[in-house]
Amino acid sequence: MNKNELVTKISELSGLTKVDSNKALDAFISAVMGAVKSKKQVRLVGFGTFYALPRKASEGFNPRTRAKIRIAASNRPKFRAGKQFIDTVN
Repeated sequence: MNKNELVTKISELSGLTKVDSNKALDAFISAVMGAVKSKKQVRLVGFGTFYALPRKASEGFNPRTRAKIRIAASNRPKFRAGKQFIDTVN
């Protein structure tokens, strides 16, 4: 399912117009990304949790030249599915 299909489905289930459904989806995505960026968790009971997982700096190498490179520390976005979501899929 792509974004347009998701917007259509939200519109059908909620009774909102497609324009309003698109705005609501964009607002949801923006709110989740903003919270995770500021290292907060977004917990949706039954659905899942969005969070950032810190990664330490490490040393790697360039596969072409075999030269060592420094990989900076970073935060990776993660999602852990909730029990209801897992039970629905299974």
